[in-house]
Amino acid sequence: MVQALETVLFADPFVVMNAIGLVAFALVGSSKAIRESFDLFGIAVVGLATAFAGGVTRDLLVNRVPLALSDPNEIALGLFGVGLAIGLSIALESPDDHPITLVSDAVGLAAFATAGAIVATEAGVSSFGVVAIATINAVGGGAIADILLDRTPFILFEDFYASCAVLGGATYWLVLAIGLSGSVAAAACAAVTVGTRLAAVTYGWTLPTAQTLRPVREKFDRDR
Repeated sequence: MVQALETVLFADPFVVMNAIGLVAFALVGSSKAIRESFDLFGIAVVGLATAFAGGVTRDLLVNRVPLALSDPNEIALGLFGVGLAIGLSIALESPDDHPITLVSDAVGLAAFATAGAIVATEAGVSSFGVVAIATINAVGGGAIADILLDRTPFILFEDFYASCAVLGGATYWLVLAIGLSGSVAAAACAAVTVGTRLAAVTYGWTLPTAQTLRPVREKFDRDR
């Protein structure tokens, strides 16, 4: 069993990363819908949208039929994540901000960033394309989920989130550029993405806004 798992992991890292991302993001999206008191159908819609939207966009960008529409296993993995979220909502008081959900979000972000980078590389896009598709794959589902929940996608105005996927995608390309294997690149991408995301959650990292930069300009003007 262990040998078979190692074979799958190193022979096709996309399969592993995509599966992890689907389950993790379906759980995270469903937890958000549960917090907003959606019914079971609404929970499933938001959970599956979170799991699939980024990957569907990725596949369309590289001109292939989305896996969500061609592989029944994708739906099964997404529904499994939805079921996990519902189970956690019964067992836990506040599942959407529980460490299980926060870690699942970081793991899903890393897995989807890696899956996107793999697909983009196989499609032969530029270095910018690799980073862009990795990021879209990683954050697209969460952005769609926020729209379904009637709020501005949080990746646009708070938290250090999409930047983690950008760093992961760039790491994937750099590792390949120096001549290492795709499996090593996938592991590096996942490690950088999940590491920076967990650090951002732990230490409260955020990107500056224009408003936070204004005092710097005012101080510069006074010192001149």
